[in-house]
Amino acid sequence: MSVMHRLRAYHALLAVLAVAAYATGEMGLVHAWLGYAVSVVLIGRVLWALTGAPQLGLMRFYPHFAGLKLGNAMTHPAISRTLLLGIGICLIGVSATGIALDRGRAIGLATGSAIATASAEDSADKKVEIASAKAATEREEQEGALSEVHELLANLLVGLVILHVAYLLLFKWPLARFMLFLDGAKR
Repeated sequence: MSVMHRLRAYHALLAVLAVAAYATGEMGLVHAWLGYAVSVVLIGRVLWALTGAPQLGLMRFYPHFAGLKLGNAMTHPAISRTLLLGIGICLIGVSATGIALDRGRAIGLATGSAIATASAEDSADKKVEIASAKAATEREEQEGALSEVHELLANLLVGLVILHVAYLLLFKWPLARFMLFLDGAKR
């Protein structure tokens, strides 16, 4: 299988996982597991880029504006690369904030909150209970803000993906056909 065919399969896997994660946003554990799967695929892509194949390099996400003119503005690679960079940043941001919000609960890692709660219940000292309650309140406020950032990045990601798909369908049809498995057996 050629590098481009493997890249297409990776792209399809990432797209399916990301759409499923977005669609299950209110489904708790399912959403978290899909988010972790997206993170694993992203890490795999970064490691894959280290193999040296030019089609896989991370510089493909960096827009170069040299040669961009009014006459070629819609088909210049800078447009596609800018969209890819935005999508990549949003994917990494959504994954990072999701992992921070979950704190390993979905994959069974222990969290410090259970220990703090247990020690507050076992302690007769009111100061420990007050400090523990205050810490829990602060954590909830931080999670609320982090949750908002997570949701904002997810919604921004959807908008960028729509622009990416529309751009490819309108201006890069042969590439869009290939990536959508519509090229038949030509390759």
